[in-house]
Amino acid sequence: MTDERTDLFSVIDDLWRRLETDQPERAGREGLLLRLLKLSEEVGEVAEAVIGVTGQNPRKGVTHTWDDVEAELCDVAITALVALRTLTPEARQVFAGHLERVAARPHNTR
Repeated sequence: MTDERTDLFSVIDDLWRRLETDQPERAGREGLLLRLLKLSEEVGEVAEAVIGVTGQNPRKGVTHTWDDVEAELCDVAITALVALRTLTPEARQVFAGHLERVAARPHNTR
């Protein structure tokens, strides 16, 4: 049995509800578009962390750890799932169906 506090989509639903409550002026199409744009911001933070962990910015040097990269990747996943939940209340089913299709793809067709 899954504990509701750790069930992925229960948490996503809770996060979505909190965002909807805290930002009622951002409802509808505008809210959806802003949630989708937030995903780009989070992906940029992954890039920043990778650049930071590899020291690729000579002006800054090493500024991040691989733990930072992991956390930023988690933020991307959470943000994407909240955006999906904003798009459809059936986010759990949509994601599960898509995951099944991706898992069923042949892994090597050479």
